[in-house]
Order: sequence, then C-alpha cells, then structure tokens
Amino acid sequence: MFVPAIAGVVTFIFTTLLTIAGVGAAFILIPVFIALGIDIHVAMATALLLNSIAMIFASYRFIKNKLIMWKVAIPILIVATGLSPIGAYVSEGLNRVILLWLFVAFLLFAAGMMFFYKSEQKDVESSKTKQIIYGISVGAFAGFLGGLLGVGGGNFIVPVLVWLGYNPKKASATTSFIVIFSSFSGFLGHATVGNINGTLLGLTAIGSALGALVGAWLMTERLKRNQVKLIIGFVLLGIAAKMIWNLLR
Repeated sequence: MFVPAIAGVVTFIFTTLLTIAGVGAAFILIPVFIALGIDIHVAMATALLLNSIAMIFASYRFIKNKLIMWKVAIPILIVATGLSPIGAYVSEGLNRVILLWLFVAFLLFAAGMMFFYKSEQKDVESSKTKQIIYGISVGAFAGFLGGLLGVGGGNFIVPVLVWLGYNPKKASATTSFIVIFSSFSGFLGHATVGNINGTLLGLTAIGSALGALVGAWLMTERLKRNQVKLIIGFVLLGIAAKMIWNLLR
C-alpha cells in the first residue's frame, strides 16, 4: 500500500505540471514507477493509461473554455495515427541512437524557441482550409517521427503549433486532446504483456485526475500566454535531459 500511495502523490505532482504543457506525464512516471520497484511492463501500461485519464479530465475543461482547435486536432490525430506505424517500420533499418540524438537536438532547439522566439500572433484560425492543411502537415511530421523514434508525437506537436503562430494555450489544449488516443493505443499494446495492479492503478488514477484538473485550471484561469510558453520550454528541456541521461548511461 505504501508504494502505490507514493506513486499516487508523484503522479499528482507531475500530471499537474505536464497538463499545463499539453504533454502526458508517462515519460517521467515510467522511470519513477520502476525506481519504486514496480515491474517495467506494469509501469508502462499504468503510466500510459494515466495519460489518457488525465487528458480526458483536462480536455473537459479545455473544451468548456473553447481552447481545443478541432479543425487542427482531428487531421493531426488521423494522419499521425496512420503514419506512426510507417515510421516504426522505417526505423528498423536506421541507427536509433543517432536518431535519438537528433531528436534531443530538436527538443533543445524547440525549448530555446519557447524561451527566446517572439512569434507574431498570426491569424491562423481565420481559414478553415489553412487549419486543415496545418493539421495534416503537423500530423504527418509528428506521427512519422514519433513512430521512427519511439517517442510521443505530442513532443513535436506543441512547439510546431506555437511556431506556426497558434496561441500556446490552444496548442497545449489541442495536443492534450490528441494524447488521449495516442496514449490509450500504447496502453493496449503494453497491457497485453503486463498485468495491471488494481491498488496502484486506483491511487495513481486519483492523483492523475486531480493533477489534470489542477493543471487545466491553472492553465485556463491563472497563467498568461507567455507563462504557458515558458512552462512548455522547461518541459521540453526536461524531456531532452532525460533522453541525454538514457543515451549516456
């Protein structure tokens, strides 16, 4: 009971922060759960399911505040889902270590852009056609590279949408909605080889739901556009640091 309780608290903390940035907490929860002595397959399946749970709660608030850009989100979701397996297939003939270092470089560049790039607020939502084209393009980019590298496509989606001129809050909220489906798909794959611990899932699900509600409230009611942008930048740096650590071990 002690380990699941600690896992629940950790889940709440990281989910709160990462909900603001629009990315799932699984990438940090998995190594934390493993460090707590939880089986790797159970840790991966549980963390991916928690991603979906958290983003369902967060997306409810984002929908109420009209932050999800549906004309962008749906094309991204469809195209990314289709191209992710192709990226995974192509990766079999490539040096994955080199690809991951390139991804780290992208994350560092994207984080720097969040900190220092002053993007103009473009009128990117006025044209339905433009939004669909952007959605298809970003979906292809994120889906293929996500499958190629074996990482979450949300790490690509948020910074690219901000670079295109979308409000960081809307970019984060839109990506949160997409993460629901991508994470649940990953959960189904891992659940076939890892049993789910009921106590662990129950306590972490509570932490995930509460963290998502707090994070979504902070993002919609308390944080300004530039503050959300900075948080996204720090999250990207954190992901890059974790990947560098894994590559150098």
